[in-house]
Amino acid sequence: MIAVIVPAHNEADAIGRSLGALRDAAAHPGLRGEEVLTVVALDACSDQTAAVCARYGAVTVALDARCVGVARARAADHALALGARWIASTDADTTVPPDWLWKQTTCGAEAFCGIVEVVDWLDYPSCLRETFERREVARDGHAHVHGANLGVSAAAYRTVGGFAPLSTGEDVALVRALQDARLPIAWHARPLAATSARRTARAPNGFSGFLQALEREALEAGARLLPSPAAAG
Repeated sequence: MIAVIVPAHNEADAIGRSLGALRDAAAHPGLRGEEVLTVVALDACSDQTAAVCARYGAVTVALDARCVGVARARAADHALALGARWIASTDADTTVPPDWLWKQTTCGAEAFCGIVEVVDWLDYPSCLRETFERREVARDGHAHVHGANLGVSAAAYRTVGGFAPLSTGEDVALVRALQDARLPIAWHARPLAATSARRTARAPNGFSGFLQALEREALEAGARLLPSPAAAG
């Protein structure tokens, strides 16, 4: 069995798109009918996220940690207890392509690290998009870690102790533990996961915080290129 874990905190407005994409990925012919279980960790949810998950047939586990590391770990533990051989991780505001699970589980390594693309830049300036695309290099052998596009074998996950109870950076910590254990990791540019540039962060210093910091950096760099008032005069 393959499991997909999704942490969620009040994601009723977004998670349906994510679960729909996961349903398509679970039906990929390359998986040859292998069971795929989606486990959503409902972390302090007070909206209709659980109801949306039920409509898509996702299993839910409830907790009140307000911590993405704890949420991912709880979902992973539930999946492992049910016999999952591979754990794929994504986010509630992210959609994956149909070949996502197939490519992960056939990557030839104990873990898969993919990259993300932003599909809705909202009110962010164009300079941010340019800065992000320069940094998020879409090539094999990249060094990016995103919990929205990550996978690991059950054996490797158990070896390194799983996700740490961190409010942010739990994905990076897991991958570092895999590297320390000298377990093989596939750093592939494809398949891409499409994620949101929303400004309301669910995890402190997570992807939303990263984009906002990058925005400040890009705007400051642009301002330095402008002529000073004295030079303009």
